[in-house]
Amino acid sequence: MDNSELHIVMVGHVDHGKSTVIGRLLYDTKALPEGTVDKVKRIAQETGKPFEYAYLLDAFEEEQKQGITIDTTQLKFHTASREYVIIDAPGHKEFLKNMISGASDAEVAFLIVDAARGVEEQTKRHAYILRLLGIRKIYVLINKMDLVDYQQTRFTAVKAEVSAFLATLQLQAAGFIPVSAYYGENLLQRSVKMPWYTGKSFITTLDSIQAKPTAENQPLRLPIQDVFKFDQRRIIAGRIEAGALQVDDQIKLYPSGRETVVTEFAHWAPRDAKVDASVGQSVGIQLQDEFFNQRGEIITRSSDTQQPTVANVVQTNLFWMRQAPLVAGKNYKLKIATQQVIARVLKILKVTDSSTLATREDATKVQLNDVAEVVFQTETPLVYDLFTQQQVTGRFVVVDGYDVAGGGTITEHYQGDTELDGAIFSTDNDDYQLNLFDQYCLTAGGQVVTRQHQGHYQLGAELPLKGAGYNYPTDFAILLARQDRVLTINDGHFSGVQPLASYQETLPLVNQRGARLKLSQITDLPKYLTERETLNDKTKADFYQKWLDFDAYHQIVIEDI
Repeated sequence: MDNSELHIVMVGHVDHGKSTVIGRLLYDTKALPEGTVDKVKRIAQETGKPFEYAYLLDAFEEEQKQGITIDTTQLKFHTASREYVIIDAPGHKEFLKNMISGASDAEVAFLIVDAARGVEEQTKRHAYILRLLGIRKIYVLINKMDLVDYQQTRFTAVKAEVSAFLATLQLQAAGFIPVSAYYGENLLQRSVKMPWYTGKSFITTLDSIQAKPTAENQPLRLPIQDVFKFDQRRIIAGRIEAGALQVDDQIKLYPSGRETVVTEFAHWAPRDAKVDASVGQSVGIQLQDEFFNQRGEIITRSSDTQQPTVANVVQTNLFWMRQAPLVAGKNYKLKIATQQVIARVLKILKVTDSSTLATREDATKVQLNDVAEVVFQTETPLVYDLFTQQQVTGRFVVVDGYDVAGGGTITEHYQGDTELDGAIFSTDNDDYQLNLFDQYCLTAGGQVVTRQHQGHYQLGAELPLKGAGYNYPTDFAILLARQDRVLTINDGHFSGVQPLASYQETLPLVNQRGARLKLSQITDLPKYLTERETLNDKTKADFYQKWLDFDAYHQIVIEDI
């Protein structure tokens, strides 16, 4: 038996026979717990209903009596080839959100369509959700072939109908299989009632699907959890989420893309010493070069061909879970692995109401339980992978205030207008989004709000150093520690970009928001960076008070009442 375990999700319009497909499959493969069939027969008798294979799936007697599935269920079975996990996602519109959470772990999907009824509204919605989740390997089971006398013409017609719809979502079915789940036709073996069908049975199709690489065989992803100092040692700590790492590996640290070499794995006692580590292990590593690292950076191996994406604009598939809606233009915190960045809702591309299944493409809000395609713009670069390639760096949560308000996945790169909002400083190779010229205003209601400055400044451009609420000197430098860069301003113009390690000038330094760094001399910069490495929620307030002076070049503008 293959050691791999394939996760599959079953979806389909209500009454198209999804539960019957799974129930019959579990029954025929003898995967049901002892006594399950007798229990279902007893409940059917008590309720005066005929025995149905669909009832075998329902985890609770109350669900069986109601005749609907209301939660996501994971069921295991095996063939002679390997183990399988079936994710049974509910088909009723009221429980669409359960389908979304359930299907997120699947590698392949089976979309079940009634041969007599063809494509219906929920069939379309479920296919759309599969696309949002990044599941591209989709097989179509055309069920209830017994109701159309196993006719090839009807199978061909439904196949064409499904194919045409999937094409509108830029999807293509991996295969079409005609079945009659209730009678077990074409499930475990080819059906004699459909001699015109020359393809594989359902179970043979399953066994032929290649599972995606396990996390151990994927490219390295090591999010930095913290940085520790012991004597003269700097230890980078984190948990390996994918791949493996060993001493002497050349690595990259994102978002900066800096490269160095792993020299040692930290250990407390000689018996704990090791030269390699793999997925799931928490490690502390020492590096050949002394970079100033921080929580949230992602470590990869330089030799891996699949490297993460670094961007300030990211397109997401979002499920919203808070009573207060997500609003276009509002700032939220976006968390991926150990990263946490401020992100503004740049665009809401499409919203699907999970209760009515209605779709809106002109929405300005995402309401409770809505599914949406949302584009975020982040203040600092975000490091991510597509969810289909790396799950830990391809899924995210949204925090509003102190509460987790939503979550989702990144399944495609943003292809729209990439013009960033705010003050954008550009060189031939890079863009840097800054908030130097934003205005902070006290409103009549007593709230401090931000009026964002819009501007694009190429290398050599003259800058608006004086404005309502801010006044900068003509010569200063901007420290971008996360990107390992320093931008220099000379005589009021954007004059250059250099690596942080090579910066030796004595210009006044500010951060990307324009707060002056309180450095008495250039030798204080390493001290600032060292303390910045170990920042956490408890130490932030003291750190900001010690090192940052926002009032040096800013003042709050009082708006007219």
